[in-house]
Amino acid sequence: MSKIKDIISEIALPIVEKLGCELWDVEYVSEAGQWYLRVYIDKPEGISIDDCEAVSRAIDPILDERDPIPTSYIFEVSSAGLERPLKKPEHFERFIGEPVEVKLYKPQNGSKVFIGTLKSHDKGNVTIDTDGGELCFTKDQVALVRTRLL
Repeated sequence: MSKIKDIISEIALPIVEKLGCELWDVEYVSEAGQWYLRVYIDKPEGISIDDCEAVSRAIDPILDERDPIPTSYIFEVSSAGLERPLKKPEHFERFIGEPVEVKLYKPQNGSKVFIGTLKSHDKGNVTIDTDGGELCFTKDQVALVRTRLL
């Protein structure tokens, strides 16, 4: 699966950058029996529907030509969103000092969801400041970290 994401990222990155955007993430997932290829983009002033359309129109013919995915799928280009998942180290670095939501695989102190200010990220370990103090979570505990609007 990650090989497909890597191939698509390699194809999409120069196109997305040429169109003035940042490649935030690539997903290749199965939902309700259908495969979806999603390319998430971002830029400082925000993403418009025109940006998504331009990126989609530029990438689609290359995907058709190179045919990197052997099965049928639905191709989508979308904004990373205001409450976006943080996956790469550079994502975390960009949002140090900002509000985040941390979801855990298993409850800790009776909760699986913690909200606070992102303090640090080191090799997958996440530290946040909350009203109750500083909380640290290991990479193995964390299911998802995403930005949060307060």
